[in-house]
Amino acid sequence: MKILITGANGNLGQQLVQRLCGEGNGIASGSPGVRALVRSERAAQTIRDLNCPNPPDITVGDYTDPASMREAASDCQGVVHLVGIIKETSTTSYTQAHEDTCQTLVQALEGTSVQRVVYLSILGSNSESSNACLASKGRAETLLANGSCPATTLRVPMVIGPDDYASASLRKEAQSRFVSLVGGGRTLQQPIDSQNVIDAILASLQTEHSEDRQFDLGGPESLTHRDLIQRAARLYDCNPRALPIPLSLARFFVGVLEGIGKNPPITRAMFDILQHDDQIDPTPCCSELGISLTPLDETLGSYVGPESQRHD
Repeated sequence: MKILITGANGNLGQQLVQRLCGEGNGIASGSPGVRALVRSERAAQTIRDLNCPNPPDITVGDYTDPASMREAASDCQGVVHLVGIIKETSTTSYTQAHEDTCQTLVQALEGTSVQRVVYLSILGSNSESSNACLASKGRAETLLANGSCPATTLRVPMVIGPDDYASASLRKEAQSRFVSLVGGGRTLQQPIDSQNVIDAILASLQTEHSEDRQFDLGGPESLTHRDLIQRAARLYDCNPRALPIPLSLARFFVGVLEGIGKNPPITRAMFDILQHDDQIDPTPCCSELGISLTPLDETLGSYVGPESQRHD
């Protein structure tokens, strides 16, 4: 199977490329078995710098141009669509990142050899959601479902892996004496190991089903943000003290930042996603795809604890 990965320069995309282009894999056979689609030469260099044993074919193109996307997908049998954002910027809207790229993909894949698209979405995505990001993701899912090529959607919560924002943030909180937590850190989170997400992506590509499929996939435990920090802090023999921030006050200041700046560090839609309670049963997805989940403590040890810093 030859696979096209869109947004391959992202953190998860790079890990997927490394898995597929490493030695002894079973999917990326051939020369090459992976095509990485990125938007710039700088992003292409990021893929080259991975120094994979079996380097992927790298294509620089436009995610919203059907001709560019069709050329990238030529002679591929699977597509992993990783393009997406949780914060709008002055240059990229949710519509452009989610719906426009999915609509382009649907148009580009008509009549091609692609047998399945795997789309990475966000837990809680729904076209009727009051959250702009989750609603946009939901509409993007619908566009893929209405296309001629079967699509598998994987909705995931916080992903913890090497060198990503979530791991770095959690590592910093774990080693702090005091941690400011919105709502006292009561938001439920269900972090999943990045390698488990990749397992699910690869299993979805190999399915023999011809229909569209949607899965909610989370980690093995759902716990409060405060408890998650405490679990990570044990790895450093620390005990951070929580400084609660009222939810309404935090949301007010986020709104102020969004109103006065063109590119605020956080927007209201992003804030509400981070405060979304994640509590789902991952068993049906794991059973259907034949994957297993890494225990939370093992994931934290690998990517958040002291051992992770020695590998940076």
